[in-house]
Amino acid sequence: MAKSIHVGLITDPEGAHTAAYLDALRSTDEVAGVALADPTGGMEAAARKALGDKLVGVYREASGMLRETRPAMALVTLEAAKAPPAIDAALDAGCHVLAEKPACVRVEDFEPLVRKAQSKHLEIMLALANRIHAPVAEARRLVAEGKLGRLYGAEIHLIADQTRLKSPAYRQTWFAHKDRAGGGHLIWLGIHWLDMLQMIMQSAVREVAGFTAVVGGQPLDVEDAAALALKFDSGALGTMTSGYFLDRGYHSHLQIWGEDGWLRLASVEEQPLEWYSRQGTGQPKVERFEYDKGNRGYTPFVQACVQFAAGTAPAPITSEESLRVLKTVYAAYEAAKTGRSQRVT
Repeated sequence: MAKSIHVGLITDPEGAHTAAYLDALRSTDEVAGVALADPTGGMEAAARKALGDKLVGVYREASGMLRETRPAMALVTLEAAKAPPAIDAALDAGCHVLAEKPACVRVEDFEPLVRKAQSKHLEIMLALANRIHAPVAEARRLVAEGKLGRLYGAEIHLIADQTRLKSPAYRQTWFAHKDRAGGGHLIWLGIHWLDMLQMIMQSAVREVAGFTAVVGGQPLDVEDAAALALKFDSGALGTMTSGYFLDRGYHSHLQIWGEDGWLRLASVEEQPLEWYSRQGTGQPKVERFEYDKGNRGYTPFVQACVQFAAGTAPAPITSEESLRVLKTVYAAYEAAKTGRSQRVT
């Protein structure tokens, strides 16, 4: 199997996290070269500065880049409404795809891409980078080993700043328009923790109910707040609060309770993973999982995706897992719109 690969970067100046992706591609040893496709030409200078000799080609059309450079993986970071055609072209060229979320404004535009990827033995990996962070992986291990016993319930909240919504410049971006972004806080930030919860529990949301709103009163057509009730295929229940409420920073928290114990994961760089289990022969006590700080974010996730495409590691997220969390989010939006709980199939 190949140990290093070429990556095709499909983006434009409105692509999210482009600086982080360029840094990650530069620092990933398994990336032999990067070809850029940007119809505007606006990303070339930044790509040349960040990548140096690793930038092996600059194109205005993704089709030409894919045809001429034949990358093993495409990294697609575009506004959500523009992403599906780019992903489709990359799959047709035989590429695994790392896609900035949400990569669609309707789940009906993403599901056919997953089926195409599966038919070609390829993966579409949504950029849900927290799932490979050390305390998240440890939480998954604890649940998988049965330390909590049968799972009863869970809660998550992810709260970010309201300040950005008050900026006229932000309101002009695609993030603030439903027809370009698919939704607001839930699909942009809340999706990370919704994916983490399902991954840690190894249980999918099968029914969702809830509300969305613009509680801050800003002139937006995407939500700044969502409150959800969740039912998992394991029978466990859960709740989620997802919103722009603060003046700055984040408040985040995930907790799971089971028959034999619980675990709590707070803002992933600020506090250790804590857990408690009645299993074992000793007196049960609260345990802590300590880990090296500074090893989260887009660089390790991009590295994991590149290593998968190079054939040296498993995929950090599969096409089916990517589709599952998108289905959950869009079912939540439908529940809020109709006032009726929705099945997630």
